[in-house]
Amino acid sequence: MKTIKLLSSFALIATLFTSCYTEVIVDDFNEVPPLTANQLLNSYELWYVDINSTVGYGESPFLQKAFTVSFINGVLYANNNIAGLGSNGNGYGIDVANYDAYNMILDVQHDIDGFSTFDVYEVDYNTIELYNPNNDTSYFLDGYQRNNFDYDFVFYDNIHYFLQEYDAWEKTYTSEYGAINEFDNENYLQFLAGGNDSEFRSSQDTNINNTNNLYWDYTGVYGVGDVSGNETLKTLTLDYYYLGNEYFELSVINDSKIELFHPASETVYEFEGRGYIQYLKSDSKKQNEVKEDKMRKHRKDKVANPRENTRV
Repeated sequence: MKTIKLLSSFALIATLFTSCYTEVIVDDFNEVPPLTANQLLNSYELWYVDINSTVGYGESPFLQKAFTVSFINGVLYANNNIAGLGSNGNGYGIDVANYDAYNMILDVQHDIDGFSTFDVYEVDYNTIELYNPNNDTSYFLDGYQRNNFDYDFVFYDNIHYFLQEYDAWEKTYTSEYGAINEFDNENYLQFLAGGNDSEFRSSQDTNINNTNNLYWDYTGVYGVGDVSGNETLKTLTLDYYYLGNEYFELSVINDSKIELFHPASETVYEFEGRGYIQYLKSDSKKQNEVKEDKMRKHRKDKVANPRENTRV
């Protein structure tokens, strides 16, 4: 009898403890709200336009011309020139447009190219996609802060655009050493933007103040090449139509002066840029003088954009 009572007491206590137990679940998951378009565009000081990652057959001109863009308080800045890259506008470049960002949409009113609209997508921690539904083309931009952006690499990787950013290059120095050669007689060079992006002209005129008055004696195509192990040294080949070619080692002295070493004669020449062309500056007088505007060229064939236009 005592045994039964004892077992009954244990059963009663167990029942009481069980009935008093309450499961407590602590929810420590806090959902992080997604970044707005403005927050995303302002998360980096510079957005490098990775032109070779573009998909789609259309073009958004202001992105096609820019090396970097920046979004600052409704104003869009761009580095469209290689000359002065890193110093123009404290590294941001020049003011080229106004913008509005909302609901992951970016509207741009460009000073020259007019209105464009884009859907904004975050690809990864420092890459965004700007999709233009009007031409079914996506541009991909990589984010950097100014203090960790390699301006020098971009400069030397795009030397051929640097050569195009002056109306002409005037020979200002010829070394006393070196064998006499035909290039000694050429005093001006011009590298043309647009077209096949590789045409040049040369002139034997002397002391011409207005580059529009130059008579161009020769024309041809040019190519800029790399030198293995030396990022800052380039090669320049001038292929004259019907007249063979001239080969040089190209060094940049500053944003308006280059050195050409002619290995065949061991002569050194210096050329200074005349008539700087600042691209996409709305109040620039030079803009009206440029017959064909500079466009960055893709280094691979364009491909179709797999993204469908999902904007409502």
